[in-house]
Amino acid sequence: MKSLVSSTLPAFEGIPSIPSTRNSRVRVGDTPVTWIPARSQERGFWAKLEGFNPGGIKDRPALHMVRCARRRGELVPGGTIVESTSGTLGLGLALAGIVHGHPVTLVADPGLEPLMARLLRAYGVRLEIVTEPHPVGGWQEARRERVQRLLTELPDAYCPDQYGNPDNVAAYATLAAELVAQLPLIDVLVCSVGTGGHSAGVFRALRRTFPDVALVGVDTVGSTIFGQPARSRLMRGLGSSIHPRNVDYQAFSEVHWVNPAEAVHTCRALAAAHYACGGWSAGAVALVADWVARTAPRGTSIVAVFPDGPWRYWNTVFDDDFCAANGLLAGAPAEHPDEISHPAEREVTRWTRCTTVVDPLGAAV
Repeated sequence: MKSLVSSTLPAFEGIPSIPSTRNSRVRVGDTPVTWIPARSQERGFWAKLEGFNPGGIKDRPALHMVRCARRRGELVPGGTIVESTSGTLGLGLALAGIVHGHPVTLVADPGLEPLMARLLRAYGVRLEIVTEPHPVGGWQEARRERVQRLLTELPDAYCPDQYGNPDNVAAYATLAAELVAQLPLIDVLVCSVGTGGHSAGVFRALRRTFPDVALVGVDTVGSTIFGQPARSRLMRGLGSSIHPRNVDYQAFSEVHWVNPAEAVHTCRALAAAHYACGGWSAGAVALVADWVARTAPRGTSIVAVFPDGPWRYWNTVFDDDFCAANGLLAGAPAEHPDEISHPAEREVTRWTRCTTVVDPLGAAV
């Protein structure tokens, strides 16, 4: 297995630096990349392993959003940070709260993994769990409504609003700078899409060095981000039942939807063959990046972002009983995705590709 780790970053205008932690040796950023051979073994892709951050990829925007809010006076000294989370951003905000001296209150739903809930509480987070999904916006909207109520109840409270905060996007310029230092060429960037922050931020910054880079989005079945109907979703960390404002629809060349069984099989195959894997998002992204590597012209340089590592998924992705109970052990995904010409053509239930990227609140882009 090849691996490259950059020790220094090039000059990269406009990059928000990662702040050092107060009285702490916690390090965020400068994560490695590793080479993942494709199924054919003749080609492959580079995986950016954000699981090497203390809490995962969202340590970057959590620290940056809090630092920017403090600088603008939106978050006063000692004020409470309040946000909705499915887990990873919560870890980042817990870190930011410790670094900058803010109490943190997070709103989650019953799908939050027990390990994640215990970790967040161990890090001093006050955790609130909503008990019923919103009739239209599902669990995400229910969490957001609880956040709004908490903002009126808690003095000096501040919500980063990860779904619409441009500081979320800007934070990922550091990740792009690391990739520029680690790889001589990037032709294709493959990212999962949830809040839209890291796909937009990394792509936007990479284009300064690699103007012809293409962006491939990876969503989950049952997500409404790219115009599919919103359904109950098993996978966490990608997809949405709302339309985050940070999603840069014009940036995407194509989008793929992946189902949970396909992500699980890919995660487990990665772990067994390469000792490099993660959770739902990493599995879905790796499946798509593998296909791009097998079908793109020879010599195409592909990077896939793995948002976190495998440890939080011990009782889901890597739990045989959980996977069997949810029908996730059906075998290997297909060699190629299904194809649709438009997201409204039909509802998808398995790995499917579409080169017509749609803003559901606007028009095709």
